[in-house]
Amino acid sequence: MGLIIAFILFIASMIAMLITGHSMVWALLVGLLLFTVLGLKQLGMPIGKGIKELSVSSWGSIRDSLIVIEVMLIIGLITAAWRISGTITVFVFYGMKVIVPPLFLIIAYLLSLLLSYALGTSFGVAGTVGVIFMALARSGGVDPLITAGVLMSGIYFGDRASPVSSSANMVAGITKTEIMANVKLMMRTGLLPALLTLAFYCVLSFMNPISHVDSDLLATFRSEFTLSPWGFLPAVLILALPLMKVGVIWSILISVAASGVIAFAIEKIPVMEIIKVLIFGYHPTGEGLSAILDGGGLISMVEIAIILIISCAYSGIFGRTGMLEGLLSRITAGCEKIGRFAVALILGLASSILFCNQTIATLMCNDLLTKPYLDTGGNRQELAIDIENSTIVVVGLIPWAIACSVPLTFFGVGYGALLWSVYLYLVPLCYLFTKRRWFADRARAGEDPSCS
Repeated sequence: MGLIIAFILFIASMIAMLITGHSMVWALLVGLLLFTVLGLKQLGMPIGKGIKELSVSSWGSIRDSLIVIEVMLIIGLITAAWRISGTITVFVFYGMKVIVPPLFLIIAYLLSLLLSYALGTSFGVAGTVGVIFMALARSGGVDPLITAGVLMSGIYFGDRASPVSSSANMVAGITKTEIMANVKLMMRTGLLPALLTLAFYCVLSFMNPISHVDSDLLATFRSEFTLSPWGFLPAVLILALPLMKVGVIWSILISVAASGVIAFAIEKIPVMEIIKVLIFGYHPTGEGLSAILDGGGLISMVEIAIILIISCAYSGIFGRTGMLEGLLSRITAGCEKIGRFAVALILGLASSILFCNQTIATLMCNDLLTKPYLDTGGNRQELAIDIENSTIVVVGLIPWAIACSVPLTFFGVGYGALLWSVYLYLVPLCYLFTKRRWFADRARAGEDPSCS
């Protein structure tokens, strides 16, 4: 009963923060206090010893997330570096001249989809190519919320199904399945929602073409930036280096370094100013430039990093106290009654709401679903695909989750963009209605569903 009350109070605090416009960090701190008190009661130790036990467990979870925080900070760097070096500006300047107006949203969806699949990173594509398309949309009169929703659909195609995606490899690792076998099934189950999404965006694209080219803005670009072809180099590097087997993190850092050199040598910006922008973001004074280029930098990732740290502390508390273990019998019963994927979807949504983090939600779902799946006739392959088609995508629809808040921060839009992120809805919905026909028989027989 205490756990249910804590959950209710935590979710209520989340809703309150959304309504009042305050940071989600405050709601997460409320949740941390609630679950710490509940954890101390569960341990039954003296307060001092209990707090020490929970702190050690929480730190272990936080330590495991430091690599994720590192990636976020690096992406914060590149979002500022591309702004100050003129990379985004040259793409916007020339893009406004060559993109066919009625095809703008279609191109945004397909390009972000292909790049996310090639690079395996949603944040990397959102913080680079996504920012460029958002700048094009704002300068060309296309609704930023619609554009952001289109980009969210594109970036999560690769995040879910790319063989080089960290989330896809994580799911394969924790479920003890083969990544390439999973990828085949993810492509198979993702094809229908991807095509339906494309059809929807085709209609939307012709209804929302880039309507105009702001001549004053183009003049501002010419006066504020050199518009040198060298501005394309950081983007070329971020696309080419991973194809040469260079890690995504190193590719981003090299792109940042190239941006810094271009800003200094071509744009004639002092070194200290470049460093300041990398930390605090790019904030141009011109009204037109500010609407398109404002943002980025390490500071833009601070709140996201805090959210991740607090959510990891939750994981440590739950793991140490075992307060969620009582759910296993109910989960097994649910699998028998309404189906395994329906339970996985509900649990993935709940975990995403609670932990605000794709990694932790995925780990929690695997821990809670493995035994019920095996006990009810499923197998690990089925579990892996069910997690990919539930938790991995629905977390992108939770406003306070990192998987949602980070891209929307890059895009500079509010949560209204989620209404247009149709791929994230269609993946679980299509799979919910097609899994039984396409996959259930072979999964139940213990076969590899990826084999024909």
